Amino acid sequence: MLNLRTLAKECHARRTTDLDCKIFYHDKCFDGACSASLFMRFHRERVKTADRFLYHGLVHRAGALFDEGAFVDGENAIVDFKYSASPKLTWWFDHHQSAFLTPEDQKHFEAGQADGSQRMRKFFNPNYISCTSLIADTAQVNFGFDTAPLLDLIKWADIVDGARYESAKSAVEMAEPAMKLTMIIESSSDNNLVPRLIPLLTEMSLQHVLDQPFVQELVDPLMEKHLAALELIRSRATVDKGVIAFDITDQPTEGYNKFIPYYLHPDATYNVGLSKSSFRTKVSVGTNPWTPKSSEHLVNIAAICERYGGGGHARVGAISFPPDREDEARKAVAEIVAELRQA
Repeated sequence: MLNLRTLAKECHARRTTDLDCKIFYHDKCFDGACSASLFMRFHRERVKTADRFLYHGLVHRAGALFDEGAFVDGENAIVDFKYSASPKLTWWFDHHQSAFLTPEDQKHFEAGQADGSQRMRKFFNPNYISCTSLIADTAQVNFGFDTAPLLDLIKWADIVDGARYESAKSAVEMAEPAMKLTMIIESSSDNNLVPRLIPLLTEMSLQHVLDQPFVQELVDPLMEKHLAALELIRSRATVDKGVIAFDITDQPTEGYNKFIPYYLHPDATYNVGLSKSSFRTKVSVGTNPWTPKSSEHLVNIAAICERYGGGGHARVGAISFPPDREDEARKAVAEIVAELRQA
C-alpha cells in the first residue's frame, strides 16, 4: 500500500495557497460522472491533499481533446477519458481499449510505469467493464479506500457502461433510477448539470439523486425527447445482413439511447448510426449486447473506429467529425456498414 504520509508531504511541499484538485471526466456519460464522483470521494477520504474539487467535462471531438490552459496549478485528474502527457496531469484512470491518442502518449505512460514515478498515480486496465469499478478496486487495494457504501453505484456503472441490461426492453423503457439518470446525463444540454450531480452520486442513493428537484424537472421533457428519438430511428433504420444503419443528421440531437436500434431490430448483430450535435458529427458503432453470437465471431469495434480517428471498446465505439464534414462521416459509415455486412 502506498505511504499516504509521503504523498501528503509531496503536496504540502509545493503548497502555498489552498490546493485545488480538478477532475476531468468523460462528459455525457454515466460512467464518466460516477468515475468523477468516486475519485473525488476517494481523494477526499484517503489522499486528503485538496481543499476544493473542480469538475470539467471532456467530449470526443475532432481535433485537440485537451486544453493545456484548463489544468490548474494544484492536482489534475482525468478519469474515463484518453491519456494526456501533460506534466500537469497528476492522476489518470481509464479502461478504454483506445486510451491513447498517439503512440508517443502510450510510450510516455509506459515510461512512468516502468520507472515507478507514476505507477501509483496513473492506472490503465482495459479489462474493466467500467472506469468506476477500476477506480474502486485500485483505491481499495492500493490506498485502503472503503468501497462498501458505494457497491450499488459501482454495480450500475458496470451495467450501464457494459450494456449488461437484462434486455433491450429494460434498457429502452428505463424503469430503474440509474437508467433515467443515464438519460439525463447523456441528453441534457445544461453544462452545469453533471458538475452538480458528481458530488451527490457517492453521497446519496441513485433514487435519492433522481428525486432532487433540479433533476426531477428534467425527467418528463427528456422522456418526451427519448420517445421522439425512438420513433425517428424507427422511421430511418434499415437492416441488411444483420447490420442496422440509420442517418438522423437532419434532426440534431445531443444524444439518444444507444439501445433503441436493438429494441427495434432484436435479431441484428451490429448497428451503425450517424447523428449530429452542436459540436460534432458522430458515427456510433455498436454490437447487440444480446446477440447469441460468441465473442470470437464478433468484430472488434474499437479497432474499426481507430482507423478513422475514433475508438472505444471491443463491442462499442464512435468516431467524431467536425459538424461541417457530414460527407466524410457518411463515407465512413458506408465503409463500416459494408465491412460489418461482410463479417
